[in-house]
Amino acid sequence: MAFLELKGVSKGYTTSGGRTEVLRDINLEIEKGEFVAVVGYSGAGKTTLISMIAGLVRPDTGTITLDGKPITEPGPERGVVFQNYSLLPWMNVRENVQLAVDQIFPNWSRDQRRAHVDKYIAMVNLTPAAHKKPHELSGGMRQRVSVARALAMDPAVLLLDEPLSALDALTRATLQDEIENIWERDQKTVLLITNDVDEGILLADRIIPLSAGPAATLGAAVKVDIPRPRDRKALNHDARFKTIRGRVIHYLLGAGSKSQGKVREAVQRPRILDELGITA
Repeated sequence: MAFLELKGVSKGYTTSGGRTEVLRDINLEIEKGEFVAVVGYSGAGKTTLISMIAGLVRPDTGTITLDGKPITEPGPERGVVFQNYSLLPWMNVRENVQLAVDQIFPNWSRDQRRAHVDKYIAMVNLTPAAHKKPHELSGGMRQRVSVARALAMDPAVLLLDEPLSALDALTRATLQDEIENIWERDQKTVLLITNDVDEGILLADRIIPLSAGPAATLGAAVKVDIPRPRDRKALNHDARFKTIRGRVIHYLLGAGSKSQGKVREAVQRPRILDELGITA
C-alpha cells in the first residue's frame, strides 16, 4: 500500500442549476518522501482534490488513506499551503506561526515552542521580518509565512494548492528554489497542485496531468528523471526536459482536453507548443 492513496474517488456538487461532477474516478498513489505534482486546467477540480486529501471535503465515492488509515477529517499530519496565504492580519509573522505550533505541541515548554517557531521562520528567510504583520509584507513574504507555518506543524504530508500562482515571475522562481531546498532537507511527502508544467518538472519526481472538467480525471503519470538539483536555465536545453514537457502537454491538449464532448485550451500555453507542432 502506498503512503498516500486515493482509490476510485469522485466528487460533485448540486446547485440550483443542477448537478456538476467535478472529479471522477481519481486513483493516485504517492510513496513516502515522494514529491508529486498534479498539473491541470483552471477550474478542473485541483483545489477540490487537495481539499479532500486535507479532510476539508468528503468524497462522494472512493477512499482516501494516509499510511493505511482513512482520511475523514482535517489532521495535523497534513499541512496545507493555500493560494491566498490565510494569515491572521492582527498577528505578526512569529505569532502566525506560533499559533499553529501551540495547537500541535501543547505539551512543549514555551522555550521549546519558540525555538521551533524561530527555526522555521529562519528556514524561509524571514527572521528579519518576524515582527511584521501581513500588511507590511510582500505577497512572496506572506506565502513564505504560510509555508513556515505548515512546516512547523511537522506534517507527514505537505499539500501545496497552487501556492505560487499569484506571484510575479521573479518571486515565484525564488520560492520554487526555497521549496525544493526545504524538500531536499526534510524529505517530506509533497503533493503540489499547479497549472504550470515547467514548475512541476522543476520540482517534482512525477507529474500527473488532470484533464479538463467537468468530471475531470487523472492521466498517466510522467516520471521526471532529471537529476537534482535542477537548474532552470539548463533545463531549457535538456532533451529529457523537452520530452517530459511534451508528453504532459500532449495529454492536456489532446485526450485531457476532452470532457463530455467539450474541448478546452490549457490555461498556460507553453512556448514549446510550436516546437512540438501542436496547434490545438
